[in-house]
Amino acid sequence: MRIAELSSRSGTSIPSIKYYLREGLLPAGTATSRNQAEYGEEHVQRLRLIRALLDVGGLSIAAAREVLAAADTAELPDLAKLGAAQYALDGVARRDRTDPAWIAARDEVVAAVRERGWSCEESSPYLDRAADAVHAMHQLGQDDLLSAMPTYFETAERLATVEVDTVIRRGEASRMVEGVVTGTILGEALLAAIRRLAHQHVSITRLTA
Repeated sequence: MRIAELSSRSGTSIPSIKYYLREGLLPAGTATSRNQAEYGEEHVQRLRLIRALLDVGGLSIAAAREVLAAADTAELPDLAKLGAAQYALDGVARRDRTDPAWIAARDEVVAAVRERGWSCEESSPYLDRAADAVHAMHQLGQDDLLSAMPTYFETAERLATVEVDTVIRRGEASRMVEGVVTGTILGEALLAAIRRLAHQHVSITRLTA
C-alpha cells in the first residue's frame, strides 16, 4: 500500500507518518521509486502501537524509540526484551535516596515482596516506585490505607499471572514485547478505571445502606 492508504488504514496523518519515519519509530517501506515506497500490514500495526505509546501512554519520542528498539532487537533473549520494554515505559522519578524515611519505606516494600516469595531484582525501579507511594502515605498520616497492601500483592500476582501467560502464548518475540507495551499502558488505564468504578459501587453500597 502507498503512504496515503497507510494513513487512512492507521488513522495517522501523512506528516506524522513521515515524522515517525525520520525519528526511527517506523521502519521504512520498500522503495518503489526515488520518492515512493510500499508499506505492509506490519506498518499499520506499528503505527497503532506508536499512537498507543504516545497518546495513551504519554511517552516521549525518545522513550517510545527505546521501547520499540527492544522489540526490534533480535539477539536479545525474550525475557530481556520484555524487561527492556517494561523498564522503558517508566521515566526516572525524583527522590532523595538518603532520606531515612524513604529508605524505611523501601525496606517495608522489600520485606513485603520477600514475604510473598517473589523473584525480583534488588535494583528494580518498581521497588523504588512502591517505596515512593508508601513513603508518601506515611508522610500524609494515611498509614491505615497501607493495611490494603497484602491485598494489592495478592491481586497483582493473580493479574500478572494471567497477563504474562497470555503474552507468552504469543510465541513471537516482537508480538510478546508489543503485548507488554500495550498491556502495561492500556491495562493500567483499564485497571485504574475499573478500580474507581468499584470504589464508586462500594461507597454507594456502604454509605446508603
